[in-house]
Amino acid sequence: MFPVPTRIRIRVGGAALACAAALPLASCAMASPTEVEAVSDRTSASCGLFFDDFDYGGPTDPALRDQGWNVRSWAGGPGVPGASWDADNVSFTEEGGDSVLRLTSTTDGTPAGTSQAELAFGEEKFHEGTYAAKVRFADTPVSGEDGDTVLQTFYTITPLAHDNDPDYSELDFEYLPNSGWGAPAEAMYLTSYHTYQRDPWKADNTSDVVDRSFEGWRDLVVQVEDGLVRYYVDTHLVAEHGGKYYPSSPMSINFNQWFVDMSGHTGGPSTYVQDVDWVYHQQGESVAPEEVNRRVGGQRNAGVSRVDGVVPGGAC
Repeated sequence: MFPVPTRIRIRVGGAALACAAALPLASCAMASPTEVEAVSDRTSASCGLFFDDFDYGGPTDPALRDQGWNVRSWAGGPGVPGASWDADNVSFTEEGGDSVLRLTSTTDGTPAGTSQAELAFGEEKFHEGTYAAKVRFADTPVSGEDGDTVLQTFYTITPLAHDNDPDYSELDFEYLPNSGWGAPAEAMYLTSYHTYQRDPWKADNTSDVVDRSFEGWRDLVVQVEDGLVRYYVDTHLVAEHGGKYYPSSPMSINFNQWFVDMSGHTGGPSTYVQDVDWVYHQQGESVAPEEVNRRVGGQRNAGVSRVDGVVPGGAC
């Protein structure tokens, strides 16, 4: 049994069916006895699991907010001061039969002409365990001249209550396809934060940098367990952090694409795209990258579009 309701969405005969694991199975309309049994089998293994394959109709789809996601449309950092974050920059598209989250960001080299994209989970409830996402990074824009210091990310974060807040936590995959932050060319930053202060900016973090292209689909995994944070890209361990950089509090899960500055821009408007196929979290368990892919495949083969069985502040 689940200590809290768990949202699960499955497909039955091509139709969408939403159930709550805490409700009697008889309340799941449209399902035959065989289908109800299949739902029961899946929910019994879902406590502590968060999975979303981004099967949504668009940024205003009610199911998106029901699952806990917020599409950013408010101003502020990070990124170029004066740039906007537009809800229409978050969309969903079909590729190879799968639904894909798409973040689209555009700049003409001015703050007023710069539009960025972010999808954020609205609750900080993810702490120890395994985080993973399949992300497609792009080294060049889909239109316009190349060269902008665009940043493509998958990260977890706790809001900063005040400068040097000791309860702050942040874990980052940050890809710069056109240099930036001192990198000579393409670079992936793997960064874990203890805390920071806003003004003047001073970060207490540790970071590893891999200087090469990561264009294309990449499997990103971070394990948070027993005082260590381990970052993997395509099953390869690329960074390991610990000590005070180990997360001290629950975090949210986020994706965004923004511009560090305007220094590399030339010509007219340039548009960049970052895609995300799925996102996964298993609470309280260090899951090997190869096993993450197997489990995600199992969810998809079973017709599961999204699950949220994470228990805030607890364990199953």
